[in-house]
Parts: sequence; C-alpha cells; structure tokens
Amino acid sequence: MAICMAGIDHTKANLDVRSVFSLTKKKMAQAYEAFLQRPGIDGCVLLSTCNRMEIWLSGSEEAVGDPVYLLCEFLNVDPEMYTVYFRVRTGESAVSHLFRLAAGLESRIIGEDQILTQVGDALVYARSCAATDHTLEVLLRLAVTAGKRVKTETVLSTADRSVIHTALKQLEGEGITVEGKTCMVIGNGMMGRLTAQTLLEHGADVTVTVRQYRSGIVDIPRECKRINYDDRMQLFPECDLVFSATSSPNYTLRLEQMENLSMDHIMPMIDLAVPRDIEPEIGRLPWARLYDIDSFHIDLEASRTLKENLKKAEEILEEEKKEFYDWYEGRDLVPRIQHMKETIGKDVRGRMVPALRQAHLEKEEKAAMEESIARASSNMMNRLLFGLKEKLSDQEFAHCLDAMEEMFP
Repeated sequence: MAICMAGIDHTKANLDVRSVFSLTKKKMAQAYEAFLQRPGIDGCVLLSTCNRMEIWLSGSEEAVGDPVYLLCEFLNVDPEMYTVYFRVRTGESAVSHLFRLAAGLESRIIGEDQILTQVGDALVYARSCAATDHTLEVLLRLAVTAGKRVKTETVLSTADRSVIHTALKQLEGEGITVEGKTCMVIGNGMMGRLTAQTLLEHGADVTVTVRQYRSGIVDIPRECKRINYDDRMQLFPECDLVFSATSSPNYTLRLEQMENLSMDHIMPMIDLAVPRDIEPEIGRLPWARLYDIDSFHIDLEASRTLKENLKKAEEILEEEKKEFYDWYEGRDLVPRIQHMKETIGKDVRGRMVPALRQAHLEKEEKAAMEESIARASSNMMNRLLFGLKEKLSDQEFAHCLDAMEEMFP
C-alpha cells in the first residue's frame, strides 16, 4: 500500500519544536506545489493544528521516501535535529492512525471534537490546492465518516473535550474561576471564538480583540464586547484573566509591554496558540501566571463506561477501515470490470442485430430496442460481476475476470 505519513509525536515534542512545523495556509499551498513536483508523488494532504503537524503522501514507495526529510527540506531545517520528534507510518499502520486521529483517539484530550473538523478542513484545503489524488480523497473521506460515527454513537469522555474546557477545569482546580470575571480574548479566529463563547457560557464578562479588515465584518459571539487589537494593552490591567488564541507568527503579548506595568493583582494568562502567542519570559514577572497549551492535560485513567465506549469506537473504526481496504484492494479491478461490461454488452447487442432486422419495426423503434437491450445487458453484468466480487475472495474474483477476458477478449 503506497500510503505514507509522518507526524510530530506530541508526547515528545514541546511547544517550541511544534512551532517550527506549524504552517499557515499560504505556506501549505507552497508546500503542496513543491511536493507534487516530485516524480512519483500522486497526492499530499497536510494537517497543521496546535498539537500536531502531519504530512500524508500517496504514490510510489520509491518516490515518497521519508516524509520527514521532505518536510524538513521544504522548511530549510536540519532533519537530524527533528527526526526524533516524528513518527513515520506506512500502509495499514498509517490508515489506522488516521482513523483513530479523526475519532479523537490520538488526541491529548481523548475524544475531543475539534480534530474531526480539522481533518475535514485539511482535506478541503488540499483539494482546493489540487493536491489530493483518488486514494487520499477516499481515505480521508472515510476517516471523517468514521470519526462522525464514533462521535454520534459513543461518549468517549464524561469531561469536556475541547482544550478551552479542559483549561478552565484545571484552572478551577487551582482556585481560578471565570464566573463574573473580566476576561480578554486576543484573537477572533476559530479558536478565539470558541474560547470567547465558552467563557460566556461560564459567566465571564468577555471582550474580544478585533482587527480592522477591509470588509469591516468581524464574526464574534454576540454577547461579547470588542476592542481594537492595537488597544489591547489599555484594557489589560483591568482584566482578571487574559486568553490568547491566534494564528499569528508573532507574539501578541511581549515582555517589553509588560515589565513596566503596575499590577495590583495576579494575572493568569492562558496561551492557547501554536506557535506561542505570549512571550515565555513574561511568566517570570511576579504578578504573572502563564499557562500554555502544554500546561493542560486530561486524566486518562478511564472509567468503566469510558472503556466500554473506547471498545465500541474501535469496533466502528474497524468497520470503516474495512470499507477503505475493500475499495483499495479492488480499485485496480474496476477498469477491468467496466471493460468486461462493455465487451459483453457489445456481444449481446451483436447477437440481437439479426433478430431486430427481421422485426417489422420503425427505425426509431429499433434504436429504442437496442438501447433497452444495452441497458439490460449492462445491469445484468453489473449484478453478476459485483455479486461475484462480494462473494469471492479477491484472488478468486481475479481468476474469474481472467477467465472472462479469455472468453471475451
């Protein structure tokens, strides 16, 4: 199976390492163009999230090679420094990983919902860049389908499953609550909006930073206040907590902005971005309590219910993987099946021509009769061939096709 992937192992790679491989959409588009110029690489999909970066390739095994070196070459970084942080999987191992990933079973927070959307979005963007091939299209589509089934048919955690919910729960365990507190959220992208909405649901007074886009349209939760991004430091001292969740390559909060502030209270700052939004040195200030995405985790000691649901999730994934394997193993036979249908259809029509000539039918009636015969022949062969394919092993079905092709060359 000429499918290969490489992904950062988030249990080994800290935030700084993951930041090296965090790609913007513009950078991903450039990567797609570079990778697909390589002879033998038929398709590519890139997944870049706060906790992971993964590259999926299909094509000849010789051309695909080691995806880590391909990625490092594109980013102009030394692969010897980073290979230790990656896991490379091929064939069925790669397929299993993707299905588990889409279902939330490979996430730091078991069963979290965002990864399913992220996998789907990765496929859509790769498709828009003309980077996918038929194999990756089917693989990712079925992985997303599997993830949706797991989400709707099981409950993988009794706890909240998104990063922001987990962060709030951990903060609450440390005596830090958001109810009735003044909170600022820096960033109004997907993660920023999710953070703002969750804070509202927990009773916080939320202000979201916005930038002045040409369209003038900024989508944030209706109950939130808004402040221009450039004015964020004016509001900062008045806040009880500050959250930052942008896709900016630059710090949204820098030490030079903070070190001369006169603060009369402890300020928890929660950085939910990759790369980091908040300069790490800020955490050394006496009034600062800095958290980043590595600060939050979920207790993986599963309850009996969770164990049962994990088992059910695995069973669902096995069913969906089988559908992919059936398609993949039979994909080379499809053109042969189609050719056989057409060949036998022509043979049937040829045998009917003498009878049609003797029939006292108008020209239009004969044409309609021929069309009806062709359709019936095609339907019959379709049922016969795909019925055999379902009943026989792949090897037995291939032998049947061989025999038919000898009879109808």
